[in-house]
Amino acid sequence: MTPAPKETTNERQHLVDALRGFALLGILVVNIASFASTYYGLGIPDPLAVSLADRSASFVRAFVFETKFYLLFSFLFGYSFTLQMRAAERDGKRFAPRMVRRLVGLWVIGVLHAVVLYYGDILTTYAVLGAVLLLLRRRGDVFMACAAIGLVLLVSLAWAAVGYLVTHADMRLANEAAYADAARALAAYRASPTMVMVQHLRDLSQVWWITALVQAPEALAMFFAGFIAGKRGLLAHAEAHGKLLRRVLFWGLLVGVPGALVYALPAMRLNDVARQIQGLAATLLTAPFLAAAYAAGMLLVFQTGPGRVLAQWLAPAGRMALSNYLLQSLVCAWIFLAYGLRWIGTIGPLATFGVALAIFAGNLVLSRWWMQNFAYGPAEWLLRAFTNLQLPPLRRRSHAAGQRGDGTG
Repeated sequence: MTPAPKETTNERQHLVDALRGFALLGILVVNIASFASTYYGLGIPDPLAVSLADRSASFVRAFVFETKFYLLFSFLFGYSFTLQMRAAERDGKRFAPRMVRRLVGLWVIGVLHAVVLYYGDILTTYAVLGAVLLLLRRRGDVFMACAAIGLVLLVSLAWAAVGYLVTHADMRLANEAAYADAARALAAYRASPTMVMVQHLRDLSQVWWITALVQAPEALAMFFAGFIAGKRGLLAHAEAHGKLLRRVLFWGLLVGVPGALVYALPAMRLNDVARQIQGLAATLLTAPFLAAAYAAGMLLVFQTGPGRVLAQWLAPAGRMALSNYLLQSLVCAWIFLAYGLRWIGTIGPLATFGVALAIFAGNLVLSRWWMQNFAYGPAEWLLRAFTNLQLPPLRRRSHAAGQRGDGTG
């Protein structure tokens, strides 16, 4: 493995944390839509998204956020994988057993998260894909790059074929079933905490194939890309790669924006399943480019005066990204489901955006305070304890101790 720059091997990479904090915002904007409406993701019109303002909000969510930010997060997972490898080497520990325990712990947390809080959990998928990356970590960069390209091409072409084969009869039957599913889920999510968990299990049994055939291949491709970047320490000195970042930003936008547009336009009027599937195929092909453009653009922003201030706010949230991800789901579950206010099915996409921004603002403030006083987020501390089979100190002993880490959060 190509060694990282010497000065970064014993320190957290600040921009990795800041990018991860930025990714948390996009993930929240997408995930909260599932909490707010049982119609989301079913390909049928939401009764609460009939106004121009709400339909425009749906368009912005699809165009800017959907299918992009989890890819950015996946890239950072692969990048941080290399930081964990270096941390194990630095500590004189065997990496594979340590990572296996970490992935098992992540999978268990993901299962609990999916059943209790949010059926759209991504942690279990990351745990499984992390095992694949662990097995392939010694393969060369050319193999990983080709595998990443192949995964993106395969999944996008497969969905393009599905969109071509869908008939009007298929669309009619799918719509009828979707309306029935939405009504049943709405009643369950408003009923009681027990019924919420029962409905989550139902949803999991119905959406696992979407994760397997849409999210997982693209996420694994970004794992590979992040792993390659991590071996070269590309985020350690972003200021030295300005030309490369500007090039990635340009080409990422050039390729990614048209695909995002093709995907997002049906969000304004959900009445053609075939067109939605074709849009999905387009964004699966181009979203990795747009995610790369987001990363490059933010790294360039972070090098400006205001951008450095922004990075200082985002980095603490990124350092405890797992805790924030779980906290976001906890707050959304309390607001929208039978655990608390039961707002599900009562506010449209525009208001949902406002709720998401308020939650994220709370994430930033809480994370900044927490990381000033503690070395790890609570979920990170628990996962780290299981990974290393020892209890790490939770409170910060000094500024230096708070900065030392393995890039895992």
